[in-house]
Amino acid sequence: VQLQASGGGLVQPGGSLRLSCTASRSIRIYNTMGWYRQTPGNQREFVAGIVSGSVIYENFVKGRFTISRDGAENSFHLQMDSLDVGDTTVYYCYLATDRMLWGPGTQVTVSS
Repeated sequence: VQLQASGGGLVQPGGSLRLSCTASRSIRIYNTMGWYRQTPGNQREFVAGIVSGSVIYENFVKGRFTISRDGAENSFHLQMDSLDVGDTTVYYCYLATDRMLWGPGTQVTVSS
C-alpha cells in the first residue's frame, strides 16, 4: 500500500484546511491510521489518530481538528479549523499494517 497526502496549502489564521490521505488500494481492513506533523527540530509529533474506531487527539489540536474515515475504501481525512501560525509545518499521514507506512507529507502554511 502506498499513501499520498493532499490538501495542504496557504491559509490565513483562523482559516480551515482539509487534508486527505489516499491509499493505492482499499484500507478498509486496517484499524490504525492518522496524522503526524514535523516539529522545528525535524522530529514528528502526533496530531490525531484512529485506533479501532476510536479517535485520539493531541492536546494542542483538540476542538480544532477532526479526523475521519467517512466510510471511504481508501482514504481518511483531517479537517483542520481555527488554524494558527503554530500549525505551519509538513503533515504526514500514516497507516499501520504489518509495519508503519507513511505518505510523503503535505505542507500547511498559516500566514496573514
